[in-house]
Amino acid sequence: MVIYLCGQLGAGKTTLARGVLRGLGYAGRVKSPTFALVELYKLSRLYLYHFDFYRFDDPHELRDAGLREYFNPDSVCLVEWPEKAAGLPAADMRILMQVAGTGRRVEIFTETEAGRSCLDRLKH
Repeated sequence: MVIYLCGQLGAGKTTLARGVLRGLGYAGRVKSPTFALVELYKLSRLYLYHFDFYRFDDPHELRDAGLREYFNPDSVCLVEWPEKAAGLPAADMRILMQVAGTGRRVEIFTETEAGRSCLDRLKH
């Protein structure tokens, strides 16, 4: 599962990732991967990778960083700033976040059957 978290600085992308991890039962510290590029969270049999490509200056840095192997059928990848990394796998789900006054506006787009199935489960 690949989920793109899109929005300007301060829109709440990392906060949403923290909420997802808490919802999955992770009780440890959830760090922003801005400097490390990726943080791994092992939850039972689930490998969740949280990426942040904000610091990429060249879209081809993904290839040079050797991170493509993390995008595999056995993992969930939350990706902040996907537009800064060329060659990412297509998103199953894209979450667009915008600051709206003192709150946030969130739109969720599903782009694959896996994304639609995941969203359907969240609704019920």
